[in-house]
Amino acid sequence: MFNKDSKIYVAGHTGLLGSALVKVLNEDGYENIITKSHQELELTDKLAVENFFKEGEIDFIFLCAGKVGGIIGNKTKPASYLHENLLIQDNIFEMANKYEVKNLIFYGSSCTYPKVCQQPMKEEYWLTGAIEETSMGYAAAKIAGIIGCKSYNTQYGTNRFICVVPNSIYGVNDNFDLENSHVFSALIRKIDTAKEEEQESLTLWGSGNPRREFIYSEDVASASIFLMKNSNKLENSHYNLGSGTDYSIKELAEAISKVVGYKGKIEWDVEKPDGTMKKLLDSSRFLALGWKPKVKFEDGLKTTYQWYKENYE
Repeated sequence: MFNKDSKIYVAGHTGLLGSALVKVLNEDGYENIITKSHQELELTDKLAVENFFKEGEIDFIFLCAGKVGGIIGNKTKPASYLHENLLIQDNIFEMANKYEVKNLIFYGSSCTYPKVCQQPMKEEYWLTGAIEETSMGYAAAKIAGIIGCKSYNTQYGTNRFICVVPNSIYGVNDNFDLENSHVFSALIRKIDTAKEEEQESLTLWGSGNPRREFIYSEDVASASIFLMKNSNKLENSHYNLGSGTDYSIKELAEAISKVVGYKGKIEWDVEKPDGTMKKLLDSSRFLALGWKPKVKFEDGLKTTYQWYKENYE
């Protein structure tokens, strides 16, 4: 049972979601938290991972580690996104099963849903159509992970593997590198830079019309802890997790401009790709278990921007 004495491994603890999990776990009184830096443990190395599990006697795992990025990274390095994520997932899944970890949470991605999909997207719409090509490598690895959770549970007769599919996560400790960041953090950096350099106008990729649903990192962390506590109530299926509200990229840019204080004109380069036009998840199955998000979009945006100004170089 998931409790204060449980030995909890947060894989990828320095990233956006991993750091939020460590923060929320500590605030909730969980002190037996294991973290390993990339230098301390190479998760693509199967032998190293097995030695770690042999010594660790781990009870629960939050698998936040992996290679993530935005449109540019996914388009230029699809093999890297596929290869590294598959290795990490396979190594940890195998060892979690072999050493009988009580529960592991794997995080899927909304990009595994069809590019053209009925909205909001229900779990049963998964794999019913072609996915967005720009994220093919990354999405394929995430699809393998979602299937992996179901397969291990089925073959070994357990509910050990839990899969949640959060929509676009944002928050403190995000990656603001323009090549590897997602749209939320990329726009914060671009718009803040435009303000600092007193640019009269700023050109952004695409039409600005695609719509995205965002959920704050600490809400995803809270939901993850809730899932661990209620693992006995879960079906052998992935669960969608979103805020329930989506915004166009234009609306997002306007909201960020307001928080940043940028007064210049925003223009759109329609020659650049838009990606999937709409990705809104139906999270009703998860919400019916008794959890709901707490952080309002405006508050999460302000907190994220404040962290960016204070911490990002």
